Amino acid sequence: MSVNDTAPNNNSTWNRQVYHRLKLALSLGLRRQILLAVCDDLYLRNQVAARLHSTLAYPVGQVLYQSSNTQENSTPAYPRLVTLRLNLNDPNPIIQINQWLTNYPPPIVGASKDTPGRPFPVPAFQIVGVEHLTKQPVTTQRLFLHYLRLSEQYFSTQESSQFLESNLLLWISRPWLSAIKQSAPQFWRCRTGVFVFAGEPTPATQNLAYPERFSTSRSLDLENIEQSILDESANQAELRTAATEFKFENNSDFPVEIQGNRVHKTEEVSTADLLKATPQQESTNRSGSGSNNQSLSSLSYISSELMELVLATINTRNAQNTEDSLQPQQILLEIEELHEKQASEEILAEAYHRLGTLYRLRIEQGEATLENLMVAIIAYQEAISYDESSPQLPDILNDLGTLYWMLYRTPPNSEEGQTYIEQAIEFYQLALKIISPQTHLETYARVQNNLGTAYGDLARFSHPSENWQQAIFAYSEALSYRTAEMDSLKYAACQNNLGTAYWHLGQYNQPIVHLKKAIAAYNEALAHYNPEEEPLKYGMIQNNIGTACWNLAQYEQPAQNLQRAIDVYSEALKYRTPANVPSACAATQNNLGTAYWHLANLSETTKEARQKYLQLCISAYEEAIALANSLSGTSLSFDLLASHNNLGLAHYQLVIDKSFNGDKATRSQHLEVALDNHLQALNGLSKQPEAYQTTFAYVVKTIRAFHNELGIQGQNLALSKIPSQLLPEILSKL
Repeated sequence: MSVNDTAPNNNSTWNRQVYHRLKLALSLGLRRQILLAVCDDLYLRNQVAARLHSTLAYPVGQVLYQSSNTQENSTPAYPRLVTLRLNLNDPNPIIQINQWLTNYPPPIVGASKDTPGRPFPVPAFQIVGVEHLTKQPVTTQRLFLHYLRLSEQYFSTQESSQFLESNLLLWISRPWLSAIKQSAPQFWRCRTGVFVFAGEPTPATQNLAYPERFSTSRSLDLENIEQSILDESANQAELRTAATEFKFENNSDFPVEIQGNRVHKTEEVSTADLLKATPQQESTNRSGSGSNNQSLSSLSYISSELMELVLATINTRNAQNTEDSLQPQQILLEIEELHEKQASEEILAEAYHRLGTLYRLRIEQGEATLENLMVAIIAYQEAISYDESSPQLPDILNDLGTLYWMLYRTPPNSEEGQTYIEQAIEFYQLALKIISPQTHLETYARVQNNLGTAYGDLARFSHPSENWQQAIFAYSEALSYRTAEMDSLKYAACQNNLGTAYWHLGQYNQPIVHLKKAIAAYNEALAHYNPEEEPLKYGMIQNNIGTACWNLAQYEQPAQNLQRAIDVYSEALKYRTPANVPSACAATQNNLGTAYWHLANLSETTKEARQKYLQLCISAYEEAIALANSLSGTSLSFDLLASHNNLGLAHYQLVIDKSFNGDKATRSQHLEVALDNHLQALNGLSKQPEAYQTTFAYVVKTIRAFHNELGIQGQNLALSKIPSQLLPEILSKL
């Protein structure tokens, strides 16, 4: 709303909505935020500031996730929100914040002999007591405004500082708001939000100083919830052997090193599909939309943020979806009418819940835009604020967790991804706090499954081993109550997720134990997928089994495990065909080539078998590269340039192997293909210095092989293929 807007007569309803918007803004934990809370009623100000402190300073998540290892990770409670009273002798809020951070630096948690640990996030700060400047000399008042003007430099600089990692909430009265706009315009321009509370000015004679200690909120106040959302089948993760590059060695029996060891990527194939839809950006010009939008903008009981977001979603929907666009307008008008009639809080909650569900369904249908996500989040939050005892509360909390999870997956939110995922986890944990498998069996299993997914995503940001272990706990708990007899497909999907979590954990500790558990979970999932009815999922899990076996071969029984990987990759390719899923087919062909390469280079592999495996390796890589090149504009799950290098290395290895008996023409053909692939990789690696130098070394060694196998004539042939700008450096290496 504008700072000059007039609040409705029902101040309580209005202030509740403003409070929730302010709490949401603080909960997101974004950087460089200046939030101005305007309130003339000091009693109300004290109430709201105290509630913010009690709900945000020590949120439930901080209690839930205390480490059990108290000797290593125990730290004093460290707040997420700090309340400071303005120093009237030197009214500089930035100096006060920096001084507090100097006195109470964020503690380091998670430190061990293997990891340095990480500091707690810098808290947000709310400053109260500005109204007392009115009783101070004019020079002190001007000094405060001067400090605000100077603070602009903190926000314009790109340099890192502890203060910039936080955000500032400044409580002021309307007269001070006007003074700041006029006398500290730089500070005013840096604001990111103004939240105006309704209430009469407090008489100056009253002594309503801010309390030294804050009142505590109710036990597990559900308004502590910071939102998030994720769907039931969200994470059928897929593992792929990424395009690992092989190192050259001079002998033919060398044990191959993998360039970039942790090579597999995961692919979310269900909820992630919801995010692939490109939202339509055309403005609709249907008859009457202008008047409807005008009527929405004049609503007085509904927060302006929610109205603006709903209008944005209406204006970006296709013109032919007129009926769909009218639905949110009708619900908003109904909510406005309910407010005017002072309907019960349960009825208001139900109306907000319908609005949130409408947008959740749109998101599930592929319209996962930032605006749709935010409308659903705000609507569900409003529903909770009006009815905290609703029987639908566990499902709402689960959906809120999922919505925040999807915010992390929706551009441009990658920088705040960790914050969104952590909030998703808190919502899922809150849902689990109020239900049990005995009373909410299906919901309990669903939330545990989603919690596992959120921990898996959090592992990408920090503490991967610990977070993958948490994911395993959550998936295992879900499977304790989600049996194959209840729902075989959901059971299988959760087993696949469990396998993926075990695979990831195996990259950090006890690889043999965890990889075997991953394979067992995948096989359990596979047993419940009919390849005729679920060919893509069946093929995906076969691919996952192959990758886990390939990984296990690095630790034990290499020949048996590599052969098993080859067998299941080949089985997967019966269902991942170029016709139905070309990108997935290319990924599995790439994995198959990698497995054949490793099998060819085992010391126990015979000379005849080595030649056969290298030929099969070449065929698989050629198929992967051909498919990838046919998919213009499609994202690949493997490194195509590394695949070119690997194909070149396979051709090279084939020729220099002592058992190779081809004539000179055949040798020349293989070496030419090797050189062409290395040059193609080199051409795309100009911005990756380390990979570029590795590939450059491959080029030099291939040219040397031309000379060794085909003499000076072969070397001249090789040099004729080299771009002129590379010749001086290459000649100096020969």
